[in-house]
Amino acid sequence: MVIEVVLLKYNSCYTELLQSMRRLTSSFLGKTCATFQLLLHDTLTENQRLALVRFYISGSASSSPSLSIWRRKKEMTKEGLIASKELKRLQSNPVRLDHFFRSHISRLLKSDLISVLAEFHRQDQVFLSMKLYDVVRKEIWYRPDMFFYRDMLMMLARNRKVDESRRVWEDLKREEVLFDQHTFGDLVRAYLDSGLPSEAMNIYDEMRQSPDPPLSLPFRVILKGLLPYPQLREKVKDDFLELFPDMIVYDPPEDLFGDQESRRESESE
Repeated sequence: MVIEVVLLKYNSCYTELLQSMRRLTSSFLGKTCATFQLLLHDTLTENQRLALVRFYISGSASSSPSLSIWRRKKEMTKEGLIASKELKRLQSNPVRLDHFFRSHISRLLKSDLISVLAEFHRQDQVFLSMKLYDVVRKEIWYRPDMFFYRDMLMMLARNRKVDESRRVWEDLKREEVLFDQHTFGDLVRAYLDSGLPSEAMNIYDEMRQSPDPPLSLPFRVILKGLLPYPQLREKVKDDFLELFPDMIVYDPPEDLFGDQESRRESESE
């Protein structure tokens, strides 16, 4: 939101504004300080000061505050580290684990809760991640977020957790969360790489129904992941050529499909 600042010509208001700007200068660093110092320079005209104020405030309003909390850097504090270690120690004891959730996890700061969940994602702690997933969605500060669900599904895909994936997908549909095309492509590829083509194609069907305009790159990511599944690849290839008739799809040699198929069958055995 752009805040309109009007510099009044009356001396009293003008002096008060300069004093406020000087106070703000002491709380910012780098380019911000330079901007305010330039703004307070005596040689600037009133119109130049007004232009600088509008430029700075409009730029600040559209920067980091709009960044999703799930995309910001997650640093593990001492409290978060203690909580994560205790959760892993108690996960085999349901009674004590539930008590710890009620007595300690519910009191964690938002940043600590987010960092612990991110760490469990990294460690592929599926059970604890799902427990924290439920806790996060009950927090008063929680808002449905694409990146929150993307991280959950990517972790579940790596660990081949079908039931949990379907549960999370139902939740995001209920909350009307929409993925962009690149996220759809990454999710489909993650489930394909984990040997879950059925789940991958369900997400692909959701991608085709998305209101976002289709992009070629996610399709190419999916087509590469579909090399072990020639029949499914032909279906996606037809959709791709229908959407992008001027583009070309590279088809690997037929013997490569056979090698991929035999490798997939040996892994399933």
